[in-house]
Amino acid sequence: MDRIDGIARWLAANAACRSVEDLFSTFCEEIVRHDLPVWRASMGLEVLHPEVSGWLHVWTSETVSIRESVRATAAVSPSYLNSPTRVVDETERPFRRLLDTPCPDMPLLEELRLLGGTDYVMFPLPFLERTRTAVIAFATQRQGGFTPAEIEALEFAAILLSPSIERHVLRRIAVDLLDTYVGPRTGRRIIEGGVDRGAVELIEAALWFTDLRGFTRLSEEVPIDDVLGTLNAWFGIVGDVVEAHGGEVLKFIGDAVLAIFPTTSERSRKAACRDAMAAARAFCDRVDAENMVRAGSGKTELNFGLALHYGEVAYGNVGAPRRLDFTVIGPAVNRASRLQDLAKKLGYRVLVSRACAREIDVPLVDLGRHDLRDVAHPQRVFTLP
Repeated sequence: MDRIDGIARWLAANAACRSVEDLFSTFCEEIVRHDLPVWRASMGLEVLHPEVSGWLHVWTSETVSIRESVRATAAVSPSYLNSPTRVVDETERPFRRLLDTPCPDMPLLEELRLLGGTDYVMFPLPFLERTRTAVIAFATQRQGGFTPAEIEALEFAAILLSPSIERHVLRRIAVDLLDTYVGPRTGRRIIEGGVDRGAVELIEAALWFTDLRGFTRLSEEVPIDDVLGTLNAWFGIVGDVVEAHGGEVLKFIGDAVLAIFPTTSERSRKAACRDAMAAARAFCDRVDAENMVRAGSGKTELNFGLALHYGEVAYGNVGAPRRLDFTVIGPAVNRASRLQDLAKKLGYRVLVSRACAREIDVPLVDLGRHDLRDVAHPQRVFTLP
């Protein structure tokens, strides 16, 4: 109990101000300092992220490492199926094995045995949310392994650590989900408290509005799985290109995408428009490359219209009291949408407004003035050479 009291006091003093990595590493050092014979410790944490299943933190007195697992393969990978983690996930009980004989059924334990490990114990971390993996494991090289009192102390220490780790995991999940569903800039504003309905900020931004042409016909003619595959390929290219050039995808609207390239203290109006244009050119190249692949496999090619505009927008919350949408609204958004409609009418891939074109130092083709629906005066528009 003296050991546990010391670890509890240390956690109370240090848990709130550390990252998961620092907290776990220094926690391991602390339990060793309290004469628990731990040679190696690991902590597996599952999160909610579209690409990442979770992280495995591994500590020894010489090294600390973090291993990331891919969501698509994590649950069926041999490293998980033949592991103590799977046993603990399924039973929600501690797992222990003395490493005094070969362990052919669990490659990890055999690896630790060959490195001199003599005992291994894993505990489920008692998170409030029990549907995701949260485990911590300890191994020793001491002859005879852990004593019953040491195992009891390690389990108690894991229980003490659990609330602090869960707090970090829940925050990480919240940030990842907001990044995924509303974008990193918007997600950051929401998690910092920007949830008041009607609270908006006036910002200037280059606006990107694009849609996939022929989508209605495609939806009518091909199976839904193929439609979803086409949409994901389309959205994937948009997301990659926009993010690579410093923009943020703000909204998917059916088969259309609204993205912004905001001005900031580090990015001027000219830089925002230049980034949006560079993204548009890269986007055309990516779609062309994708269409070559699709043509070879007999799939429908991707045709699109893309509008670039620049202006001031209201950026913030609109919606019902308990169902908000963080978006941009204003005349500039409407003009970008109308410009995208005009691109389809004129048969061009990319149209650029005068407000955006005058900030860009690349040659553009002047298409003259054209009427935009619900806009009072004809607008001068441009396209790529």
